[in-house]
Amino acid sequence: MSTPTYLPALGRLLIALIFVMSGVAKIAAPANTIAYIQSVGAPFAPVAFAVAVVVEVGGGLALIAGFQTRLTATALAIFTLATAILFHNNMADQNQMIHFMKNIAITGGLLQVIAFGAGAFSLDNRRKSVSITA
Repeated sequence: MSTPTYLPALGRLLIALIFVMSGVAKIAAPANTIAYIQSVGAPFAPVAFAVAVVVEVGGGLALIAGFQTRLTATALAIFTLATAILFHNNMADQNQMIHFMKNIAITGGLLQVIAFGAGAFSLDNRRKSVSITA
């Protein structure tokens, strides 16, 4: 059974949506996000906010496009695992445990992207095709 060529692109899109939407929400409410970062005791909250926005929006869009996909997925996986540990570590709170497990699941999906690459519909694949024919 062969895998349809559009499935990796669809998978990248579905994983990336949570990052892009979260980053845009952070941009819309920077004070709330910075206050939340400070509430968990993370240092340099404004810098952490800026890094989170760049990683989420930039990484999400790069993942959708399939640009530097393995590197992007690695950065997003590290970011997602770090946020699970730093921000969703109260396992006595069912909501936080669900967020923790969601981040673990997203990390698992990103590991699949790292392992198998971007797929046919991606800038990475387009660059490979151009360099082979050139």
